[in-house]
Amino acid sequence: MTRVAAIDCGTNSIRLLVADVKDGVLTDVSREMRIVRLGQGVDATGSFAPEAIERTRIALEEYAGIIRETGASAIRMVATSATRDASNRDEFFEMTRTILDPIVSGSVAEVITGDEEARLSFAGAVGELDAKGAPFVVVDLGGGSTELVLGDAKGVRAAYSANIGCVRLTERFLHSDPPTAEEIAGAREFVREKLHEAFEDVPIGEASSWVGVAGTMTTIAAIASGLTEYDANKVHLTRISFTDLFEVCDRLVHMTREERAALGPMHPGRVDVIGGGSLVCSVLAEEFERRGAVSTLVVSEHDILDGIAMSIKI
Repeated sequence: MTRVAAIDCGTNSIRLLVADVKDGVLTDVSREMRIVRLGQGVDATGSFAPEAIERTRIALEEYAGIIRETGASAIRMVATSATRDASNRDEFFEMTRTILDPIVSGSVAEVITGDEEARLSFAGAVGELDAKGAPFVVVDLGGGSTELVLGDAKGVRAAYSANIGCVRLTERFLHSDPPTAEEIAGAREFVREKLHEAFEDVPIGEASSWVGVAGTMTTIAAIASGLTEYDANKVHLTRISFTDLFEVCDRLVHMTREERAALGPMHPGRVDVIGGGSLVCSVLAEEFERRGAVSTLVVSEHDILDGIAMSIKI
C-alpha cells in the first residue's frame, strides 16, 4: 500500500486528495477544496492576476502541511484550463516548485492537455459505477473548460475539451445581477456553439448513462435533493431527473447573487459563477433529451482528482 497526494488546480478551485492506493483501489485519507479563482480575468487578459496566484499559493502552502502530516510519498499536481491559457504561467510553476519540491524532490505543477484532463476525469468518475450502465458519458464542468468523455469498462472511446466553463461564461456574458434576458440568450448561444463542436467528436447518443462531476454539478445535485447544507455523502451518486434539473438550473441563472448565497448548499466561492455553470448543464440536458439517449443525470463526487491519484506512478 502506498500513500499518494493528488492536487487538481483548476480555473476556480484547487483541491487535494491524499489517499492510500492498493491494487488500484483508493482509500481517502484527506480530501480538501479551496476556491482560489486562479483563472480570474484570464479569458480577457491572457495572464494570471498577481492576487490570484497569491490566493493559490496560500492554499497550496496549507495543502503542503497536510501532505507532510499524512506522510504521502508521491505527489502529482496538475493544472488545467486557465493555466493552458495564461502567458505568465512560468511564475505559477515556480511558485508550486518552491512549495512542493522540499516535500518530494522534483514535484511541480504540470499543465495537462484537454484530452488528458478528459481521460483522468473519466477514470475517476466511473471507477465504482456498475458496468451495466455503460457506455457512460462523463461531463467534467469546470471553471474554464468542460470535458466530455464517452467510454466503458474497456476505456475511453472519444473525448473532447470545450472552452466553456462557469467562470469563463460568467466573465464573458453574465454581467448584470441578475443576468438580463439578452445576456442569458448570448451565453446560451455560445454554449450551444461550443457543444456542437464537442458532439462532432463525442457521440453522446450512444450513451446509456450521463455522469456529471465537479462543483457546478454537485451543487446542483445538492439543491435538487433539497439539502439544507452541503453533504458530499448524500450528493455522491445522486440521480436527478431532467425535469428537476431544468427547474434548478433555470432558477439559479435567474437568481440574484444574494439569493444564491442564501442557499444552504452553496459554497461562497461559487455564488457568482454557478449561473454560468447552470447554463452549460441545462444545454447539455437539452441535447441528451433531443437525442433520446438518457433522461437522468448521475452526479459523482469522484472525478479528475481521483483519476490523478490513480495515475501516480508508484
